Amino acid sequence: MAKRNFVSNSTESTRMFKNDFLESLTKVHFSVPLFIYIPVMVYFSWRALALENMPIGHFIGYFLLGLAVWTISEYLLHRFVFHFEPRGKFMERVHFIFHGVHHDYPKDRLRLVMPPSASIPMAIIIYFLFRLFFSGYVMNAFFPGFILGYLFYDMTHYAIHHANFKGGIWKKIKQHHMLHHYSDPEKGFGVSSSFWDSIFGTGFKQKGADDE
Repeated sequence: MAKRNFVSNSTESTRMFKNDFLESLTKVHFSVPLFIYIPVMVYFSWRALALENMPIGHFIGYFLLGLAVWTISEYLLHRFVFHFEPRGKFMERVHFIFHGVHHDYPKDRLRLVMPPSASIPMAIIIYFLFRLFFSGYVMNAFFPGFILGYLFYDMTHYAIHHANFKGGIWKKIKQHHMLHHYSDPEKGFGVSSSFWDSIFGTGFKQKGADDE
């Protein structure tokens, strides 16, 4: 397991860049992704349904496929990109900027959703990556589903760090992510769902009656 880092339990933050402009790019209000990406979803859906006259059944199918692909993408990005093992000072710095800062300051409310400075380039890259496999016709329905999955992930991530869920599925989702932060950061890579952790064996052992 990787070396445990300092973890702040307060709402304090830390400065990441000396340059004020670069520093501002690392912080964002949790609602900003909604204002950016809901119009993107509407635009692509309009292209599919109004311009391409895609049958509603096809649209729903491709949309749900995009949503499903997001769930595995979320898991893989978190496990292999955000938690890569840095080698050398430069890569340690890159790792800290990408994700390490969140593990050190998990209650920093301005660094709980991905800032546009990172999410927009990533969304463009991912779009053209999928265009290698899907036609523009399919992408008009697939991409809105993928984006919805991303927004659900971002909003879920913010909520489980700031909301106090009393029970039900949301409490289980929060407990899963808190174990990732405070118990073992090499497990629990699913944020909006623990499904892929169960599939790949990176989940947390459930307490049985004998463990109570």
